[in-house]
Amino acid sequence: MQSANWHSTRVNLILFEPTELGRPLPRQDPRAQHLCDVLRRRPGDTFDVGVVDGPRGKGTLLEVGAEALTLSFVWGAPLPPLDPLELLVGLPRPQTARKILQEATTLGVTALHFVVTERGEPQYAQSTLWSSGEWRRHVLAGAAQAFDPRLPLVTWGQTLAATIATRLPPAAENASVDPPRLLALDNYEASVRFGACEIGPARRVILALGPERGWGPGDRAELRRHGFTLAHLGERVLRAETAVVAALAILRARSGLI
Repeated sequence: MQSANWHSTRVNLILFEPTELGRPLPRQDPRAQHLCDVLRRRPGDTFDVGVVDGPRGKGTLLEVGAEALTLSFVWGAPLPPLDPLELLVGLPRPQTARKILQEATTLGVTALHFVVTERGEPQYAQSTLWSSGEWRRHVLAGAAQAFDPRLPLVTWGQTLAATIATRLPPAAENASVDPPRLLALDNYEASVRFGACEIGPARRVILALGPERGWGPGDRAELRRHGFTLAHLGERVLRAETAVVAALAILRARSGLI
């Protein structure tokens, strides 16, 4: 994990890639700075640590050298699976996508797909947010905030139709599995309150949110064709990142996850 891909602010869990565990941590790494300057750990002190997509445990600062920190780790039991909540989001402006990446990860989604829609701007998929790998930094920050090292699957640049087809294989292949609950937020044609939608405990949910200009007619037709229920969060118009947080909080409550 390169230091440029890690936030040293508001960290509840220090994250490491599996390949980093057997190596000293350079003093210039933001995580080393956070341990020494923010957490004020000294040799012999412990701190909370996690392996990306792996276990969580306790780290011990063994030695503070001139060039690097020497650490040791003790790992806890395997963590349970992430909550079965997936997001399909119409590609927003990069600054909005950054907020959604972090907040959705903090709230525990298992997958996050930024899709090309009728009224969205396809060029957003060419942003350096995606091409440089910056997006992962925001996901890591969300995981560190949530005290959970598991990261969601993140995709971008596919069409809404292609992503739905990927996430919803033919029913015959899943005859023994309950189908996911399919919900789409819409301010204009929804007649159902989002909070009144039946969910069921521990049921897989796929939630779709349009881009900042909203769904187009073709998008709505595609969603309805696959069985999505159009629902609204009330009369107030929310920013995309606010709608994500509000909807995920409601889903977690309705699913018995909180």
